[in-house]
Amino acid sequence: MVKKAPLWWFAVVVWAVVLWNLSANPMLPSGPSFPMKDKVLHCTYFGMGAACFLLALFGGGAAQPKKSHLWLGGFFFTGIIGALDEFHQTFTPGRSGNDPWDWLADVTGGLIAAWIVGRILQRITEDPGSRHFA
Repeated sequence: MVKKAPLWWFAVVVWAVVLWNLSANPMLPSGPSFPMKDKVLHCTYFGMGAACFLLALFGGGAAQPKKSHLWLGGFFFTGIIGALDEFHQTFTPGRSGNDPWDWLADVTGGLIAAWIVGRILQRITEDPGSRHFA
């Protein structure tokens, strides 16, 4: 499933449509409260989007992508989309937008996703005979 790029591109599109609708909604459901909830939600949601993007971009290859490509992909995807999302929220009544801390949480999610996707792709592309069990 990881190597099916069209599936991951579709997931990126669905993720972006959901993000647009969430950002255009003036009243989001609150759910349970905990410290830094907003930043955790930003980090998690953007991490999921970045993971889909990185799997779409690099998951179909036979070779392990360079770590720098994963990190840059996660950073730029979430950095650009996060900035556009914050700008979009300025036009939504009841939303503030342009919050640099939200943007930082978005990018953090992208970098975490780059690390996780790198680990997943490493496991898939490594030689099964090279694993050592203690």
